Amino acid sequence: MAQRKSLNVNGKAVTVTIDDPDMPLLYALRDNLALRGPKFGCGLGQCGACTVHVDGKAVRSCSMPLSKIGARQKVVTLEGLGAGRRLHPVQQAFIDTQAAQCGYCINGMIMESAAFLAVNRKSSDTQIKTALANNLCRCGTHSRIVAAVKRAAGTA
Repeated sequence: MAQRKSLNVNGKAVTVTIDDPDMPLLYALRDNLALRGPKFGCGLGQCGACTVHVDGKAVRSCSMPLSKIGARQKVVTLEGLGAGRRLHPVQQAFIDTQAAQCGYCINGMIMESAAFLAVNRKSSDTQIKTALANNLCRCGTHSRIVAAVKRAAGTA
C-alpha cells in the first residue's frame, strides 16, 4: 500500500510516495525527485557512485533504506552541495583540475571528498587516498582526483 514519506533534500522539505518503506534512498532521489547526481552503480554500497550526505556524513544511498531516514535529517546530493548557483569548492576544484574522465564515479568522489574535507582540511595524499579508497574509478584519473581534493582544501 502506498504511503507518503517526508524528507529534507537539498534544504527543501519534500514528500515522496512509496510502496516499500525499505526502498533505497537512491530510488527516491532519482525516480521520485529527478535528481541525477547520485548514480546507480553496484546496488551494494561498494562502488560509491550513489554517495550522498546525510547530516553531513557520506552515505551510500543505494543501500540506505528510506525507513532509516528521518524527516529532520538533512540529505544533500551533488545538486545541493553548492550554494545556489555557486559551486562547492570541491566541485569547482574537480572542474579546474579536469578530474573527470567518463564521469561515472565523480558524484561519489566529490561527495566523499566534501565530507572528508569538512573534518580534515589539512590532509596528506595518503589520507586523501585512504578516504576515497572505497570509491571505484575505472578510468584511472586518481592522480587528478587527489589533486582536485588538495586544491579544494587549499593545499595544492
